[in-house]
Amino acid sequence: MPRPIHAVIHTQALRHNMDIMRTRAADAKLWAVVKANAYGHGIERVFDAFRAADGFALLDLQEAERVRALGWRGPIVLLEGVFELRDLELCSRLGIWHAVHCDAQIDMLAAHKTHVPHRVFLKLNGGMNRLGFKPQSYRAAWSRLNALPQVEEISLMMHFSDADGAPGIAQQLAVFEAATEGLPGERSICNSAATLRFAASDAQARQDWVRAGIALYGSSPNYPSATVQDWNLLPTMSLRSAIIGVQHLQPGDTVGYGSRFVADSPMTIGVVACGYADGYPRICDTGTPVLVDGVRTRTIGRVSMDMLAVDLTAAKAQGKPADFGSEVTLWGQASASHGFTVLPIDEVAAHAQTLGYELMCAVAPRVTMQTQD
Repeated sequence: MPRPIHAVIHTQALRHNMDIMRTRAADAKLWAVVKANAYGHGIERVFDAFRAADGFALLDLQEAERVRALGWRGPIVLLEGVFELRDLELCSRLGIWHAVHCDAQIDMLAAHKTHVPHRVFLKLNGGMNRLGFKPQSYRAAWSRLNALPQVEEISLMMHFSDADGAPGIAQQLAVFEAATEGLPGERSICNSAATLRFAASDAQARQDWVRAGIALYGSSPNYPSATVQDWNLLPTMSLRSAIIGVQHLQPGDTVGYGSRFVADSPMTIGVVACGYADGYPRICDTGTPVLVDGVRTRTIGRVSMDMLAVDLTAAKAQGKPADFGSEVTLWGQASASHGFTVLPIDEVAAHAQTLGYELMCAVAPRVTMQTQD
């Protein structure tokens, strides 16, 4: 029998979150972002739920091939563009659109021999300073692309660095508007945070395409300023395991490596089949929230490779004396028998000093995944 740890992908929650983002996008078209193997969920597991999207956005051609193999005939865009000349051959064959963010990619297009001209998204560096042409170089890059017979259509794109925080998007939106003024082509600038916060009320912000990423997967892009409950998003991944051992502690007893936790009164703890080799962050020391049989409690001591400990005091107080085999929800939603209680992934991520994105993507291959409607 396999270890009890497993991840449940909730397909109905994926559909629900897609509907929320559709509403926020108003009249704009929507990219479903499925990079990083659909944020750790598995492209094949999310595909049916995201069929209502207008296109799929991702990073590499292998992911694009998987989406095409699932029967998708609509737009697919490579958000980082191509990495070498031969990548353009596959883009031609599969009808893949791609970002262009540097002169080297324009050079590759110029050298590419094709009978199928490409749809490209010319990326502006509006201040994030990752990828893209600086505003003063943007129009020259557009002119180079526009002169190539290998290019059929040029769309314009940018990524906001501060859509999730207090600076907001006004300054970078102004940079984008100035750099692209008078240029033809569809535009895409809103990520999840910008779509949730600004797109519904501001046509200038939402433009022609929005890129829905982390919000589709039930994590708030601007937590803790707004929670998933504030955005009416549902958890799409539940990491669950079970108690495989119980220990009764006396004052002075310690738990875990380094004896970092010392009991100050009699207490009962459960040992859970989950550790950092499963993708649960080692940094989640004493106090990280967890559900035991749907009851909220906390981790105790250090996380080890294959196990962690949880405090069973709260479960006992609520008349649910947990024991061997009791369900443990590390993040997401408890099972139906425990009332579908929700522990948002963002709360766990905050204790790990990271984001829900990282937890989703870091679930280890040894953790079994299953889908559930």
